[in-house]
Amino acid sequence: MRLDSAAGRWLVAAMVLGTGMAFLDGSIVNLALPAIDGDLDAGVAGLQWTVNAYTLTLAALILVGGSFGDRWGRRRVFLVGVVWFAVASLACALAPTIEVLVAARGLQGVGGALLTPGSLAIISASIHPDDRGRAIGLWSGLAGVTTALGPLVGGTLVDAVGWRSVFWINLPLAAAVVWVTWRHVPESTGAQERLDVEGSLLTVGTLAFLTYGLVQQEWVPSLAGLALLVAFVVHQWRAPHALVPLSLFADRVFTAANICTFAIYGALSGSMFLLVLQLQYVAGYSPLEAGLATLPLTVLMLLFSSRAGALGQRIGPRVPMTVGPLLSAAGLLLYLRIGADASFWLDVLPGAMLMGLGLTLLVAPLTTAVLAAAPDDQAGIASGINNAVSRTAGLLAVAAIPPLAGIAGPDFASPDVFGPGFRVGTWICVGLLVVAAGCAAALVHGRSADPDRAPTSV
Repeated sequence: MRLDSAAGRWLVAAMVLGTGMAFLDGSIVNLALPAIDGDLDAGVAGLQWTVNAYTLTLAALILVGGSFGDRWGRRRVFLVGVVWFAVASLACALAPTIEVLVAARGLQGVGGALLTPGSLAIISASIHPDDRGRAIGLWSGLAGVTTALGPLVGGTLVDAVGWRSVFWINLPLAAAVVWVTWRHVPESTGAQERLDVEGSLLTVGTLAFLTYGLVQQEWVPSLAGLALLVAFVVHQWRAPHALVPLSLFADRVFTAANICTFAIYGALSGSMFLLVLQLQYVAGYSPLEAGLATLPLTVLMLLFSSRAGALGQRIGPRVPMTVGPLLSAAGLLLYLRIGADASFWLDVLPGAMLMGLGLTLLVAPLTTAVLAAAPDDQAGIASGINNAVSRTAGLLAVAAIPPLAGIAGPDFASPDVFGPGFRVGTWICVGLLVVAAGCAAALVHGRSADPDRAPTSV
């Protein structure tokens, strides 16, 4: 179908609403964490699991979700994911304890893993080839808008209604997505190879044991997770229909870009988790004020990412992927000034601007470098791997950085405990960004990416 037709517009609208719901939920829950802690007596581990339970199942199952769509129908699996996500959101909104909330968040991640990879696949399969690039760009831009609205919407809801409202809002959104998808989105399928069940189970086990071990600061689960990771790599090497084709990592740029992705998104997730808590626990910001403090970063990415992508195509990915992390690291260093009664204009905004400029400069070239390093017939799985790497990095960062920074114990929310921990955790994130810059400078060559390949990372 043509993008300018009514059917094309309805299809893109359904995909934007569906993935936007998952993106919005990922960004607004962080703002509700202090309120959740106050209501459910969550503790720092409970707050980590509130974030990580969602990311764990999403990261572990997102490649499986894409395979399900190819085998059994992308529209069908997308709809199942949307309904699943809505039911899990209802369970989150009604959760009487932190344990129930964490379990429901894990179920939300399963729904997200079913609906997220199908959105771009549906657009690619249904929109006319002449309009496909424009449709993907429209999807990316509008999805960015939903992410940008997250801090504003989340802060407003938590301030005015309470933390449970950030989950209630998913119900009308899901109903709209189901209605539009049912009426206006055609079914499509893809290659129906054998599903790598063993690889999927090893992925879930690896991330679950590693996350549990890091959050609870226990060695045995962490070592079990590492053992399962080794087993996963061996299985992927031998499996005829591997979930992650290891042959892709024979390309130096593909490997380097994914190492950079892991370090960058680990730093981003870890720093954002700490920042919104620092602003509320130490600086005394309300949830809305804390959300607005993170808005400049997202707005910069929304406004200038396309120009950064064009720059990366002209000069190659090495310079943006080297300079971008260093700018973001400088922004995090400015965040170290945030303390009691911190000024938004003097203490928060300068760091947010530098962080945003750095991410804007590097994200599009990074994604395009991943795709350019993969063969044409494996561009989809290459994008999926990079997406899974970014989510896994965020999962492990939120699990590992707080205990490493000394943010633990029943009095973790005290400014005397959280403030010093925030500074240590921020330095860890700065170190990750410096590692990413060094990796890009040393291992990513200066070739320009293929301009005909649109980034498809979710």
